[in-house]
Amino acid sequence: MSSSLSRRTLLKTAAGGLAAAGLSGCSSGPPPGTGTWSMWSSSPEEGKVWADFGRYVERRMNVKSVSTLTPSDGYPTKLDLQLVSGTASLVTGMNGWLLPTYASRGAHRPLDDLIAQDPDFDLDDFYPAIRSISSFAGRTYGIGFDVAPVVLYYNKTLLERHGIDPPSATEPMTWQTFRDLAIELSGPKDGYGFTCAPSIDDLVSWIYSAGGNVINDKGDASAMDAPEARHAIDFVIDLFVKDRVTPPINNLVSANASGMALANFLQGDVAFMQNGPWQVLNVRKAPFEWDIVPFPAGPAGSKPRVSGSCFAIPSGVNGSDLDLAWRLLKTLTSTGALDIYATAGRNNPARLSSGSAFKPPPANLGLVQKILKGRAGGGHPFDVTTNWNRVRQLLSQDLPRAFLGDLTATEAIDSFTPRLNVLMRQHRDAVRQADRRSE
Repeated sequence: MSSSLSRRTLLKTAAGGLAAAGLSGCSSGPPPGTGTWSMWSSSPEEGKVWADFGRYVERRMNVKSVSTLTPSDGYPTKLDLQLVSGTASLVTGMNGWLLPTYASRGAHRPLDDLIAQDPDFDLDDFYPAIRSISSFAGRTYGIGFDVAPVVLYYNKTLLERHGIDPPSATEPMTWQTFRDLAIELSGPKDGYGFTCAPSIDDLVSWIYSAGGNVINDKGDASAMDAPEARHAIDFVIDLFVKDRVTPPINNLVSANASGMALANFLQGDVAFMQNGPWQVLNVRKAPFEWDIVPFPAGPAGSKPRVSGSCFAIPSGVNGSDLDLAWRLLKTLTSTGALDIYATAGRNNPARLSSGSAFKPPPANLGLVQKILKGRAGGGHPFDVTTNWNRVRQLLSQDLPRAFLGDLTATEAIDSFTPRLNVLMRQHRDAVRQADRRSE
């Protein structure tokens, strides 16, 4: 690849996956034998965790560890550039919603052969949800390092002030009970019952709990116009527009909207927040007592989105580099490494053998493992497409207008469904092409 290629050209090539066949592992940079890996990192706290990972790698593998850390918002773009230019690390961090995109392009290699040849690697020690999230078209493309369901944070101090008992620590409340509580706790002035981001990533937990999905069973059309999804969307939109239990929306950019939901909750005048255990470290700064409970149960039960992240190996890594990459990937996802991650409070680790390292507060933090093991509430692996980023962008155009009351839920669904169906057909074709390449 010519060094004169522009950044625009590289991005365009990456987006189309045209350079997948020419990918290579680590063609420049650190000397051979170096354990190179990439990860997103957006705070000093995260940076410290990954520095501890690097030291752990060097102790366990007796090789030099070199990590490339990038702010989370810019990580996918940087990874695209590294993959097409042949400068990607031997092992790359991968958010679960991105994995189908890269796997369908052939940018990362399946790991099933390496797993089968390694008697010391126990895939059964990983939660089933992260194994599902880290797979594409029946093949394993990543090994998880974290996995967790969305839960409901609640302001214990605020509930006590209103004379309301805390919700059950294990039994999900019904949607109606949740709605009634949210309405009761909205007031006096500047008091609110609930906060979440006005985005598909938060809305999908309600859709799953209603028995619906974003994509149909065949993977070739939207399912957001089905009765189950419509019911969920109507319910959440009503919380914003009709019941007015949420703080005013002042940011419709999905990445920042999630941060605004957290900021709303931390101010102390919001009773419930929908979010994942990955926010535990941030919520520990709250100047009030709080805890977590299961996500509310809809017509299909409590089935919040279960998200996870993994480490993967670019498809061009081979020979001795592949041996080193597999050893490195195993070390980064080992019980010892994930204990570091969990002890720091970053999120629930993907390994069953590391679960106990994710320790309270909050007092009910063990709920996360109970949900993943099917002992309390439930969960639904985050179903995404090979073009999920484009799906998110499309839904961020009309869907937030319904949260503002500018469109009804029906008007928003009818508006985006034809365009969403186009993306779903493109997803179906990408899956078929990936299947043909693997034959």
